[in-house]
Amino acid sequence: MTVILGIDPGSRLMGYGIIRHERSESIRIASGCIKLPTTSPFATRLKKIFIELQEIIQCYAPTEAAIEQVFFHINPNSALKLGQARGAALVAAAVAELAVHEYSARQVKQSMVGYGAATKQQIQHMVRLLLKLEKLPQEDEADALAIALCHAQSRSLPNNGALKSFTLKHGFRRGRMR
Repeated sequence: MTVILGIDPGSRLMGYGIIRHERSESIRIASGCIKLPTTSPFATRLKKIFIELQEIIQCYAPTEAAIEQVFFHINPNSALKLGQARGAALVAAAVAELAVHEYSARQVKQSMVGYGAATKQQIQHMVRLLLKLEKLPQEDEADALAIALCHAQSRSLPNNGALKSFTLKHGFRRGRMR
């Protein structure tokens, strides 16, 4: 049994999701969002991310963590803030000595919906179905659960989740047969 903490980084709202994955079944343990007050100094927001993630880790004792990679952003200042928020989350996981796995937004969307440019609503819907939730989770919460599910799925792939190795080994390249 593996308990996975999924983290959707954000500088205003950070989603988290914890699932238990055993064999081929995943069950939601907890999920939500860490709300970061925009009126607080940015350093205070980073501290809040770190402390709240430490509390979540201590409470649910995940064995692994998965986090979304930072993507290119039009506004460099927003990208820097997102990277710093992601860094605070990574430090919280590292302090807890969790193995951290990183996935691009495209990888997460591909694993959830089968389409790398899926919408937030499609992700929410698939997370609800896969985890048998009664209602749609909030967007950032759904993204964090999707990241955890993506990691759970990648654990079963050859080469410990190396999708590129898997597709090249089986003769596919950029959507076409060789």
